[in-house]
Amino acid sequence: MTVADLARSLVTIPSHEDPTAAGDAIEAWLRAETDGEVHRDDVGNVVARRGDGPSLALVGHHDVVPPAAGQVEGSDYVVETADGRLYGRGAADMKGALAAAMVAFRDAEPAGELVFASFVGEEVGGTGARAAIDAGFAPDFAVVAEGSTGYSAPGVTDVAVAHRGRRGSTLTARGEAAHASTPERGVNAIYRACEAIAFVRGLELPAVEVLGEPVRGSLAVTEIEGGDAWNVIPDTCTVTVDERTVPGELAPLERAEAVEGVEWTVDDVVPPMACDDEAFAEAALEALRSATATDPAPGEPQLVAKPHATDAGWLAEAGVTCVVCGPAELGQAHTATESVDLAVLDRCERAYRSLAAAWSG
Repeated sequence: MTVADLARSLVTIPSHEDPTAAGDAIEAWLRAETDGEVHRDDVGNVVARRGDGPSLALVGHHDVVPPAAGQVEGSDYVVETADGRLYGRGAADMKGALAAAMVAFRDAEPAGELVFASFVGEEVGGTGARAAIDAGFAPDFAVVAEGSTGYSAPGVTDVAVAHRGRRGSTLTARGEAAHASTPERGVNAIYRACEAIAFVRGLELPAVEVLGEPVRGSLAVTEIEGGDAWNVIPDTCTVTVDERTVPGELAPLERAEAVEGVEWTVDDVVPPMACDDEAFAEAALEALRSATATDPAPGEPQLVAKPHATDAGWLAEAGVTCVVCGPAELGQAHTATESVDLAVLDRCERAYRSLAAAWSG
């Protein structure tokens, strides 16, 4: 089965509400088509292993975001091939990449242990990856097959050596209610919240370099809620802050508590990723260059930083040396016209196979 055929079959399977059927298909294919030891855990992750020595994992996920209206028909997703591209929910993020990794896992002659892993729950905070890590999943090295195409130049597949994470938090301002006709009798929580917002806007954003690639954080107030009626001074106001984090640095949002009546709480955290082994990053880059030689791209693959969080963050936090390398282009994932270039799927399959053959840690 070719990468394109496998990708098409995976994309057809709905997996936005329940990824079980997609996991069944992946597990069945691995058992039928490879000589790997295949394991399915209690949460639905599928892991296969073959070979001995230092371990290199090809990592993806088989859950997807909900389809747009035109991407589903009956009980199946709509899948189309046109102009050398595969269209459908999950084609870019990331069943196309899964197909490339599965075929590479089957066909590679690995220098060490080669691992394939497809997680559930990536789109909802990395629940599958976290469960696998808690259960002992710890390869020495990993290529997370999320999109890295089109970063250095259109059509070029790059190697991401870092990506940002996310920290979502809430600033809660408390005051004292009063009738709006006598505002001096109360303490306006919205005004206190505005002081905290001004503090957030004035913070210097963290920035680092990973293997020479700059990674800069961001901060944005994305929600504000306060007040119960037009004629009441509000005693509570909450502000949601979206922070895109960089490896090793966080914005000092806790200092907003210096504003009287303001409390800061962290709601959720998705970690950033930084590759900690330049030799591994360069080996992945060389594998891509070799793969691109038989499928000329508009430019040479480069080391880049990726703005979006992936399961590589959880793996890196657990001590796995990671890079991100995959076929999806910027702006394709989660869209109503989601698609992936079939030639780039083949390119990534060759790169994964080449890296597995060359890299022994």
